[in-house]
Amino acid sequence: MNIKLLEATDVASGTFSLLLLTTVAATVLLLMGTAWVSRKWKLPLAMAAMVTLVSAGHYFEASQVWQASNQMPAIYRYVAWFITMPLQVMVMYFFVNAMAPLSTWLFWRLMVASVVMVLARYLGEANLMYPTLGFLIGLACWLYVLGEVFFGRMAEVSARSSNFSVHRGYFWMRLIISIGWAVYPLCYFIVGFAGGVSPGKLSVVYNLSDLVNQVAFCLTVLSASIRDSGNTR
Repeated sequence: MNIKLLEATDVASGTFSLLLLTTVAATVLLLMGTAWVSRKWKLPLAMAAMVTLVSAGHYFEASQVWQASNQMPAIYRYVAWFITMPLQVMVMYFFVNAMAPLSTWLFWRLMVASVVMVLARYLGEANLMYPTLGFLIGLACWLYVLGEVFFGRMAEVSARSSNFSVHRGYFWMRLIISIGWAVYPLCYFIVGFAGGVSPGKLSVVYNLSDLVNQVAFCLTVLSASIRDSGNTR
């Protein structure tokens, strides 16, 4: 296997390596964490570990593609996002469900919206549908998910919770999928409608965004569940 030595100024390649190591470490920590928390938190924590595990697999492949070509075709990212983004929405669902039961109908609405959000953006970016239509459908689905987590049943359950650790954990997860996830449609708009950006700069932005939007998101679940488990012992 040919190994390409990284230059000190090759920030893009460095971020690929950073995300690979960080997501692997986060996966190990999250899986270990399932033994530290009470039973009700094991499912959302295991699902959070799946998010970082899929991301680690993506960055292992993506780092090799980038070093070989200095390109990152959109298909690589969207394959990972097609799994991780809906999983993250489901992590929030089961996180809140651990506090009070949520409806199955809400589960399926969130699942469909999150899947369509990623799929529409991919089809638009790959020119398999009109880019504007893909952007608008993806944006509408994202706003629907935000509406549920900010104003729907999930928000009600979180607001009624007297557990500060759980309430704060939900706050940070909600903040990440609103402000953090805004990077993705913004980059889509820049690439598709505003003249684009160099592959290296785009990769740095996406990689560092994933560091917050995936790793920090999942570690928030771990922190909240450990604090709650400690308070109930």
